[in-house]
Amino acid sequence: MSATLSTNITLPETGFLRQPQVLTFVPISKSTLWRRVVAGTFPAPVKLSPRVTVWRVEDVRRWIAEQGAQT
Repeated sequence: MSATLSTNITLPETGFLRQPQVLTFVPISKSTLWRRVVAGTFPAPVKLSPRVTVWRVEDVRRWIAEQGAQT
C-alpha cells in the first residue's frame, strides 16, 4: 500500500503568508530570504504582533512575476 501526498500547493490571491509558507513558493533559504529583505531585493514583511511576521501575498506574487520577467 502506498501513500500519495498532494503537491498541488497554490499561492492564494490575497492574504498573508508566514515565513515557512513564503519559502514553499520561493526556493531560497531562511538566511537568504532575510538577507534579501535587508538588501531591499525582496518585499519587506509586516509585523502583525511582536511574535508574528507575515508577507502580503500580493507583494510575493509581484516579486515572483518580476523574477520571471528578468529571465
